[in-house]
Amino acid sequence: MSLSLSSVSVTLSARRVVNNVSLEIAQGRVVALLGPNGAGKTSLMRAALGLLPFEGRASLDGADPRKLSDRERALRAAYLPQRPQSIWPVSVETLVALGRFAHGAAPDRLKPRDQAAVDAALEACALNAMRARRMDELSGGEKARAHLARALAQQAPLLILDEPTAGLDPAQALAVADILRAHALTGAVLFSTHDVALAARVADAIVLMRDGSVVAQGAPREALTPQTLRDAYGREGRLQDVDGDVAFIFR
Repeated sequence: MSLSLSSVSVTLSARRVVNNVSLEIAQGRVVALLGPNGAGKTSLMRAALGLLPFEGRASLDGADPRKLSDRERALRAAYLPQRPQSIWPVSVETLVALGRFAHGAAPDRLKPRDQAAVDAALEACALNAMRARRMDELSGGEKARAHLARALAQQAPLLILDEPTAGLDPAQALAVADILRAHALTGAVLFSTHDVALAARVADAIVLMRDGSVVAQGAPREALTPQTLRDAYGREGRLQDVDGDVAFIFR
């Protein structure tokens, strides 16, 4: 599994929202997109999937994502957008089973391998006890975990997740970090976040953006320096080791 972007630019409503961005993600890697609101993170991820027109070159497991059918794309990458819809009065298990559509299944016609994928996703996201609960009765954090489980049930080698820990408490956010690292054992992950410390903890590489351009790119301690953080956010920050864990301080 691989994702390659070369000099990718995106223009929306006559405004350049992504400017000449290149990155490579291979199997076994977790890459985090960081940057302030409006930095271009979401547009970059959508372009990588062929969901937005772009200039430059992109390869999603060897194919131009713009030329893939919906099913071909879904078999290569599972995409979790910001604030996915969860107002339907369906059960958690039914929502998670929607991840099997690309494999020709539906919630009411799951083959054994489909049910196994749903069960594994529910287990990974600690949702076994609430599989029969209705989505419109869950808390925001529980809904977020259910949608992540739906993406995992898709069993695509690449996960592309837009702020998957937004609205989660610290324990849940760390659990998601563990899920991302576990997925990278056999696949790859690209995710965006505003949690700098979490990104430094879980990611192999950071892409730090501002105004559509890359400010810094590389391993967390190489990319997240006081100067690059000031360039991106307008405030100086630094990573700090605390009893073997990563903390982050803005000034």
